[in-house]
Amino acid sequence: MKKKSTNKREVLTGWIHSLESFGSVDGPGVRYVIFFSGCAMRCRFCHNPDTWRQRAGTPYTADELLQKAVRYRPYWGNNGGITASGGEPLLQIDFLTELFQKAKAQGIHTVLDTSGSSYTKEEPFFGKFQKLMQYTDLVLLDIKHIDEICHRELTGQSNQNILELARDLSDRNKPIWIRHVLVPEHSDEDIWLLQLREFLDTLKSVERVEVLPYHTLGVYKWKELGMEYPLEGIEPPSKERIENANRILKTGKK
Repeated sequence: MKKKSTNKREVLTGWIHSLESFGSVDGPGVRYVIFFSGCAMRCRFCHNPDTWRQRAGTPYTADELLQKAVRYRPYWGNNGGITASGGEPLLQIDFLTELFQKAKAQGIHTVLDTSGSSYTKEEPFFGKFQKLMQYTDLVLLDIKHIDEICHRELTGQSNQNILELARDLSDRNKPIWIRHVLVPEHSDEDIWLLQLREFLDTLKSVERVEVLPYHTLGVYKWKELGMEYPLEGIEPPSKERIENANRILKTGKK
């Protein structure tokens, strides 16, 4: 994030990887999806490793992004709006907050799609996060693995602050959609799925749970970036394992 100089004042700009005009899987209704650049996680199954670098992509102001987004407002209906995804939007929390604040001023529904890896109750982040939540209608929270050790092996980071974020959102009664990537040999064992379901049962504002089956569509990006793909040889989960995860996690709307 940087500031763009104008004659009147300094304007925040954010680094944006890409934009999607008609997103259908990133929140309710039709969404204008803004993919932020930068991510601190290194998920072994990541299908967008090209979003990891933060100061990459295209710099935009909030007004520039909203100007693009509202062109598609006639298609949103009553449920659509904008979704900030990534990468990890919380790495650019100042810009994200300004974007959502201006969106709400125009009556636009806002969704934050996050891994939660940046969350902390330490300042200055926590104060900024509380302000962001004032302008956020829904949070899509990715829980990659419920077990701490397995989570570190799979993503390179702890899951403790991510689970803390889930509890924080629940305490705020902020609507949450939980997303879980089902990775064979890593996160699809029943013992982990049952533990995840047990944790979710402690939260009071989860509106939906979604299982996202692991796929290999992004493997070519690793190769284009000159990186070795960590899960070479791992196949997508079978229909039976997907159905099993859906049953245990009680997916869909409450």
